[in-house]
Amino acid sequence: MAELPEGYREVSEEDRKKAQVFFGHGDTKAALGQYDYAIEMYLNGLRLDPDAVDAHRKVREISLKRKASGGKDLGMLEKMKIKKNTKDDKENLLNAEKLLAFDPGNTDHMLSVAQSAAKSGYYDTVAWIGPIFLEAEASTPKPDVKKFLAIKDIFKIPKFWQLAGDALYVAMRLQPGNIELAGEAKNIGAMQTIQGAGYDKGGSFRDKVKDMKGQLRLLDADKELADDDAITRRIIEADKQFAADPNEAGKMTKLVEALVSSEKPELEARAIKLLEEWFTKTQQYRFRKMIGQIRIKQMQREERAKHKAMTNTPESKQEYIDLRRKVAEFELQEFNAWAKEYPTDMAIRFEIGKRQLILEQFDEAITSFQSSRNDPKFRLKSMILLCRAFFEAGFLDEADETLAGLIKDFQNTDSDEYKDLCYLRGRVLEQKGMIAEAIRCFSTVFQKDSGFKDVSARIKRLRSGGAATSGVPAASPPSAGPTNQ
Repeated sequence: MAELPEGYREVSEEDRKKAQVFFGHGDTKAALGQYDYAIEMYLNGLRLDPDAVDAHRKVREISLKRKASGGKDLGMLEKMKIKKNTKDDKENLLNAEKLLAFDPGNTDHMLSVAQSAAKSGYYDTVAWIGPIFLEAEASTPKPDVKKFLAIKDIFKIPKFWQLAGDALYVAMRLQPGNIELAGEAKNIGAMQTIQGAGYDKGGSFRDKVKDMKGQLRLLDADKELADDDAITRRIIEADKQFAADPNEAGKMTKLVEALVSSEKPELEARAIKLLEEWFTKTQQYRFRKMIGQIRIKQMQREERAKHKAMTNTPESKQEYIDLRRKVAEFELQEFNAWAKEYPTDMAIRFEIGKRQLILEQFDEAITSFQSSRNDPKFRLKSMILLCRAFFEAGFLDEADETLAGLIKDFQNTDSDEYKDLCYLRGRVLEQKGMIAEAIRCFSTVFQKDSGFKDVSARIKRLRSGGAATSGVPAASPPSAGPTNQ
């Protein structure tokens, strides 16, 4: 007989009925547009039946309507009255859901709902909010890998191995070189296949209490895959879907992504072959672009391995430098081809500039960054690297003027970007012979972070009357990093 996860808390039938009264009042108020009152009614009902998923869904529906109608987040004083970390996990759950109801896009509140629900044993609620959180956080401009690892650990409490695997998969994409995550993926995949597909295959725990035999059949269905890891399962599932609908581009793309996630050359080769076939058949350039993305990832993987194996010998260092240049040249060739097909995509233009900077094509890099800075998403990064290109190309006055404007308007003066700007301006002023001004720039950096690059040594040398040096430190060139174009 299949067992429910340890810690699951079932709500009594009596409390469920009492909760329905509050939910009914909430529906009435929501229909009248009294959203704040409706949310309060639903939260009162959830206090009696915290695992009522339909009620959770309704609260979210009301909160989204409220926001669309101009509803504001709770004020600071109101938020301060809501305790977030009490000794009562159920109370923490209700408080987190209230905060979320008035700020429905806040992934921190979503994570708090999931965590409190898991700790208090309301696992249907975890299964409801979990996928919402995954989608919301993945859609942010800068997904936080720490949040995906946190929700992964939350999913492990009720043994939601499929959801835990999904969260871990995103974390692995954000940190592709993390060996520990890859090892955990295998463990989670094994647990998933041993236990079965898990919650997301259908039904709530309330249903499972009534039909344990049905749960057992679900557990037995996937035992043939007991030795496969999470990535292998994803490939098998994508393969099945594509085989059932071989003319659907979305199914093919999903299979390609699953194959590439393995980072196995033979599976990547299959992905490339599929894309080549679809490019030949459709002449849609996006498939050709995906081939380039795969090959770039393969070369970047080789570069990381070479860097990891690099020793202190001149020969080993030169081998790495040569490979890094080879990778940058290939990337630049790919990006230039993409730019011809997507001339208005400034993300591609920005990546072209980064590679041109690495390859010391400074004049070309200036042109690229001047284009990409027109996109608000890349403006700051483009301006910083444009200053680097000005400096390296010998346009010291242009670099100085641009840097001065950026530094003056920069908001986060404790960030690495700000320190880098001040440091670079110090280098520019040093080259211009404006030693006192250069020292002031270096001093600004030193006071914030004495270990930043070689700023300490530069201040000492310049104050002692040492000569200015040319070029930037070897550690400074922009990292190509994984491309997600």
